[in-house]
Amino acid sequence: SLRSMLEFDSQKPARFKPSSGEKVFLLPGQWYFGTTGATVKTLLGWCVAITLWHPRRQIGGMCHFLLPSRQRPPQAVLDGRFGDEALELLVREIAKTGTKTQDYEVHLYGGADTMPNEVKVKFNIGERNVEQAWSLIDRYGFQLQCVDVGGNEPRNVAIELAQGQVTMTRGCARVPTKG
Repeated sequence: SLRSMLEFDSQKPARFKPSSGEKVFLLPGQWYFGTTGATVKTLLGWCVAITLWHPRRQIGGMCHFLLPSRQRPPQAVLDGRFGDEALELLVREIAKTGTKTQDYEVHLYGGADTMPNEVKVKFNIGERNVEQAWSLIDRYGFQLQCVDVGGNEPRNVAIELAQGQVTMTRGCARVPTKG
């Protein structure tokens, strides 16, 4: 049987097995992969969330990363705060199921410019996060189903793992998504 996993911090991972119908809220740097009927939610600004769903096996998850990548020291533990490492953590879980990344439907959200216009120096973190996410989705061969990125409004994202239904709200309006 598959193990549901929630990573709070890569240095001190926390594990739990949610029951059917339980709600899991991901903070920046956290990720979740599992088979239960849990609903996984997160709130995004410049961060990016990638949802994963395998329609035949009915398994999936989500990651919420803050930055595209880092100079990872040798032997360093993977850290979900960085896009390349967050997706690698999810891909490792996918491999444990015997499934292939190209069989997963993926949604990509976030990357908003949340810095006020008065700020003189902008680091375009949201834009860089989105570019990294596009690159990773392509590298691993996921099936991209839905994208809502950029802009300047925060987003709430949820995936119901019982059916793979993804919902996203931006600002005050609810935006329906396919899947």
